[in-house]
Order: sequence, then structure tokens, then C-alpha cells
Amino acid sequence: MSEKRAAPARAVLIAGPTASGKSALALDLAEALDGVVINADSMQIYDGLRILTARPSPAEEARAPHRLYGHVDPAHAFSVAEWLADVGPVLEETRDAGRVPIVVGGTGLYFEGLLEGLAPVPEIAEEVRAHWRARADAVGAEALHRDLERLDPVMAERLRPSDTQRITRALEVIASTGRSLADWQAAPHSPALLTREETVRIVLEPERAVLHERIARRFRLMIAEGAIEEAAAFAARGLSPRLPACRAIGVAALAQVAAGRLPLQDGMTRGIVETRQYAKRQSTWFRGRMGEWLRGEAADLHAATIAVIAGGA
Repeated sequence: MSEKRAAPARAVLIAGPTASGKSALALDLAEALDGVVINADSMQIYDGLRILTARPSPAEEARAPHRLYGHVDPAHAFSVAEWLADVGPVLEETRDAGRVPIVVGGTGLYFEGLLEGLAPVPEIAEEVRAHWRARADAVGAEALHRDLERLDPVMAERLRPSDTQRITRALEVIASTGRSLADWQAAPHSPALLTREETVRIVLEPERAVLHERIARRFRLMIAEGAIEEAAAFAARGLSPRLPACRAIGVAALAQVAAGRLPLQDGMTRGIVETRQYAKRQSTWFRGRMGEWLRGEAADLHAATIAVIAGGA
């Protein structure tokens, strides 16, 4: 009796903190595998922020098909559910064309939705989100966990007192909906769009010092490419600062630089520091929620991914 062979991997998922080299790896793999690069970054979806969100350049987009970049008006607060609704047909079209979907980005919830479906948790009010995140910054994880014990003992029992991100999320849900996150998670999920068996899943994980140097170099390059002018044009739209797009790193600081209210060096420093802090939060999320994904630098994962996809194993 012959041994049953696993179905071949048919898609590549690339996660990692900002400036880790995700987009470059995705493009290299798209050229090698006849693939389509599909965006899974919650800021790169917005129009008008190509430079500040480090979207692929027009020259890079000409090398391979790119989908779901800059397709959302920044006046709209785009949700995970909307991204899943958009990405489903793109995955189907890519496969129907005989090409490999290469989903790349730094938004962990997008990948989680792809592989697990989406729990029917409603949108959290922005003021609730801001309150609990500010409290997390002010008091730390252990005090935050005591808040959760008081408001939602079921979730407090499930979560480590050191897991700031998940504790904050649980507090946001109970405060905004009056129901425990455990109740929402127990409800039927929307169907997953991909399975783990049909994907190669990788997380780029450069050393911290290397990543910090890349972040600084990339932010200086953004300035040279017109990030200040882009920030000024974006600010001129007069959008609500509570919109997600308005929280893109560098927008507020460089708009102040453009208006003469902040020295250029101060604006650059602020942008670099905020980017490092964001990268740290991303890395923490990936370690906590993507523990079984392959990890490493782009060069090593490039060869391994091609071997799996091309080998059909």
C-alpha cells in the first residue's frame, strides 16, 4: 500500500516587522515562481501614502503583478473583514491563472483571518481602544491583568499576566460590547480562505541591531524620495486624526516639518523611533501567535520556499 502524499503547498505567506525585507523577498519569489504579490499590510492598502508606508515602487510593481495596494480611500476605516472579502477573489483569480499567491505584510490579524476565519467580534470604538492602550502604556501588564480579572475573569484565567497585547484586546472587547471575548471566540467563525497544509508560512526575523539600522536607513531614503511632500499633501485633506490612515508612522511629524513647526532632524528622529517601537510590537505579536511558522533571514527562506513550491511537497 503506497504512502499517502501530502497535498502540495500552493501559496506563500510572508510576515515580519517593518523594514525586515518582506517586499523584496516577495518580489524575488514572484519572479522565480510566476507568482502574484498580494498585500497583507493594513497601511499599504491606503491611497496617498506610497512613500510613507513603503509600498512597492512603480518599477517594482512592473516586475510582477501586485494586488490590494493603495486601493482604499484613507477617509475610510478599513477592517480585517473587508480585507478578507477583497483577498478571497484575488486568491481565486491567481490560482485560476495558474500562478502562486504570495501574501506579504506586517498585519498579523490579516494572516490569522486567512488561516482561521474571522470571529464575529464587532468593531471596537476608537475611544475605547485608545483608553485601554493608554492604560497599558501607563500601568504595565500585571496591573492591566488585574483590570481584566475584575471585568472578565474568564479571559483573565486564559491569558498570561505578561501578555499585554492579548489582555488589552480582551479589555477592549468587554468594554465595547459588554460580552467576554471568550463568548465571541466561541461563536462560529467565517470560513478560512487558506489551510496551513497548502501554504508555506515564513516570518522574517532579522537581528534587532540590523533591523534598527534598516529602519533608520529606509526613513532617510523616504525623506529623499519626497515623504515630507507626501505627508503635507495627505495632511491637507483634513481627515479625522482618528482614522487609521492618519496614524501611519511619519505622517504627523513630517507634516509638521513641512509646515515649519518642527525641525527636519526632529521629525526624522521621531519617525525612526516610532518605527522601531512599531517593529517591536509586530515582532512580539508574531512570536506569540505564529510560533510554528518558519523563521530566519530572507536569503535562507528564499531557497527553502522555492524548493517546497517547486517540488510540490
